[in-house]
This record gives sequence, structure tokens and C-alpha cells, in this order.
Amino acid sequence: MARPLSVAIVGAGMGGLATAAALRRVGVDVTVYEQASQFARIGAGIQIGCNAMKVLRALGLEARMRGQSFYPRSWNNRDWKSGDIKFDMIFGESAEEKFGAPYLLAHRGDLHAALASVVPDECVKLNHKLVRLDEIGEGVRLSFADGSSAIADAVVGADGVHSAVRDILFDTAPVKFTGRIAYRTTYPAALLGGAEIDDCTKWWGEDRHIVIYYVKPDRSEVYLVTSQPEPDFRIESWSAKGDVRDLRASFEGFHPQVGQVLAACPDVHKWAIMDRDALERWSDGKVTLLGDACHPMTPYMAQGAAMAIEDAAVLSRCLDGIDRDGVADAFRRFEATRKERTTRVQETSRANIWLKERTDTGWVYGYDAWTVPLAG
Repeated sequence: MARPLSVAIVGAGMGGLATAAALRRVGVDVTVYEQASQFARIGAGIQIGCNAMKVLRALGLEARMRGQSFYPRSWNNRDWKSGDIKFDMIFGESAEEKFGAPYLLAHRGDLHAALASVVPDECVKLNHKLVRLDEIGEGVRLSFADGSSAIADAVVGADGVHSAVRDILFDTAPVKFTGRIAYRTTYPAALLGGAEIDDCTKWWGEDRHIVIYYVKPDRSEVYLVTSQPEPDFRIESWSAKGDVRDLRASFEGFHPQVGQVLAACPDVHKWAIMDRDALERWSDGKVTLLGDACHPMTPYMAQGAAMAIEDAAVLSRCLDGIDRDGVADAFRRFEATRKERTTRVQETSRANIWLKERTDTGWVYGYDAWTVPLAG
């Protein structure tokens, strides 16, 4: 028997782990290389759209995610001051029936841990910072900062907006700061002192917004994330701290429900929102990119991780049954299948009008990465 295709995945975030799990389903031998020394449970929420849940279902994670995530009745969009409803996107059972999977609100760490649970520990190599790629006769050699190296038939760069794989492959434009920042945090809902809040609401201000939702099925943990102008702040870090007093001042005058959530908030992280144009092409020979490495998303549609998870499923279908001589063509088919959709999501998110008024959402949530026709 021919040996299985070997694929090195750079990056053990959502996209990298989803890719590893999806490729293992079709018999591909995977190793994931991650530059961090450990996985950190960052205090952030994540919306898992019906489209992403269809992928997670096939990876065997639906029951786990339902058990530890919040199942909202809707994503409500309300005026910042009056609280008037702009558009109430109903989820729950009706959306599950319509789109074929649930819409869940989760802690980002819980989703990451779930994906990690379906990738054996021996397949993940921490403390591996990629510095070089070389195509050689046997495939592709990966060289790391510690002096070690590895060889694989193919490489997938799932290493995010600051992708080392992308920078090795292509002459890419620098990342663009949007002039906007986000505050975000999770905290125990008990701190609200019994105050009632909506399941999931985006409060639309004139030049800023705040999204608030629960991330646990028992409503025990609440998450908030904002977007507001601050052109001089350029620290793009999951762990940088912000001043909760500045956050409260930024949303002075917003609806009392927002005030209650911010008054109870004990501390907060602060993060510069960046953007980058989509790449003209994602692959070069036996190396391809996916997720934020090639189509980074602003956070305004809550679809960044979902696009990487969809990428993982489609890529696994393109590589199913392929030997190493067919890798470059499989990567071409992958890009051709995915590019129109990811570009549309990227541009829609950038405009920050998603669900601000009555919106056709079927094209996003109805998508099934397992059945969408593959490009020829």
C-alpha cells in the first residue's frame, strides 16, 4: 500500500485544529506546528454560526458544543439609546430547522479545547516557530527557530493574520490598522446582581457599538465586545489590558442595559482592530493558506473562525484520495471553491452593516462545506 499523504499544518488555532481533524477523517497523516508554548484560555466569546456547526457536527463535536454553549433565541439589533429594535434575527429551533444546525454562543476557549480534543496530542508540536520553507525532492522542508526541521508532502498555513507562511510565500502588503479598537472580556453573570439582559444584542451607536451575550448554557458567564474609534492605539494583542473606566466613559449615555453590564465589568482587554486585503492567490506549489492567513476578517459578522472551519472541511474534500503529485492541483481547486464566498463575507463584514436592518442571512448560515460543489 502507498503511504498516506503527509501534511504539515502551521498554526494550532481554530483553523489549524479543524484542518487537522478534517484531514485525519480522510486518512491524511497530519502534524500541527504551533509557535506558542501552551494553549491559553483567553477571556473571549465566539459565535458559532449554523454553517460552522455543520462542520463541527461531522467532526463529532456537536453534542459537546451544545452541552457547554448558550442557545440564544435571537441575535437582536437595537438602537444604542432608545433600545428600539432594528432587526431581530431569530435563531433557536426555527433557525436550526431552516439552516440545518444550531446557532451557539460559546467561550472561545471551549471551542478551541473541543477542536483540540479530536486531534491526538502526538500530532501537535508546540514551541515550533516557522522561519523557512523549501520545496525539495521529497516534498517541503519546514525549518524552525530552534534549529529543528521537518519534511511533509504538503504544508497548510493556518497561522492567522500575521502568517509566517504567507510572508514566506508572497510579497504581502502590511496589515492596515482600521483606526478602531475593541474592548472585550468575559465575567461571571452573578456580578450583574440579578439584572436581566438580553440573550444576545448588538447595540448600534452612531460611531461605535457593543455586543453582549451569554456564553454558558446556564447564563453563568457573560461576554461583551465593542468597536469604537481610537486611531492612535495600535496594540494588536489578545492579552493587552484596557482600563474599564475608559470603557464605561466610551459608552456613557447608552441604554441602561449596557450601563448595567459595564458597571458590573471587573476588567477588560483592549485590542486594535486590523484589516488586510484578501490575497490574489492562496497557494504556491505544495503550500497553501487558509483562514485569516489569506482572507482575514474584521469581527463584525462573527464569521472569522467560521470561514477557517469551512475552509478545513473543503480542503479535506479536495485532498481526499490525493497523492503528493496531486497536491498542487488540489490546492488550486480548494482556492477556486472557496474564494468567492470568503471574499463576499470579508467585504460584507468590513462594511459593518450585517443585521443592522432586515437581512437575508441564508447565504451565510445555510452554507454546507461538506456538500458545496467543488471547483473543477
